[in-house]
Amino acid sequence: MKQVDLAGLAVEATAGAPVVILREHDEPHRLLPIFIGGLEAASIAMAATGQEPPRPMTHDLMATVLAELGGRLDSVEVSELEEGTYAAALKLDGPMGGRLIDARPSDAIALALRLGAPVFVSDDLLDSAGSLPVIELDEAPDDSVMPEEAIDEAVAEFRTLLDDIDASQFELDDPGSETEQA
Repeated sequence: MKQVDLAGLAVEATAGAPVVILREHDEPHRLLPIFIGGLEAASIAMAATGQEPPRPMTHDLMATVLAELGGRLDSVEVSELEEGTYAAALKLDGPMGGRLIDARPSDAIALALRLGAPVFVSDDLLDSAGSLPVIELDEAPDDSVMPEEAIDEAVAEFRTLLDDIDASQFELDDPGSETEQA
């Protein structure tokens, strides 16, 4: 497993579907885009920008319930791709011991952002070739650039790459569906 950071959110040009973009923490800083639903994209954006809604959203509620029950989110693991859908798990610890709970990557990322938990992607996903949209950056962003600017630069570079990608490569049947599509 390799640690990744949220590089940003984008909209795929041809289908108009939201995409969460994960960036490998260490070199070679590969990007892994995952198609997600619009509500999940909004939840991730709110957490990434530190916005707090007047009433808790589902992911805020999940974070509160976990804390109130004495649990903690150790990490999120995006582990595989099966039939065009990514699989993720929440690695939890609490009074009853450790647990690994199946989750959609978008929900897992939204929760991890709220709780400050690291996100990991399997080596196999990052190493995969073929129709998987895994992209390597030529170099890491300049450390002297502010984090928001680095994210904006990575997203702009990725959007340029998305302009040349055909949505059929991702086996996306319904851009508004609730499953994470490759």
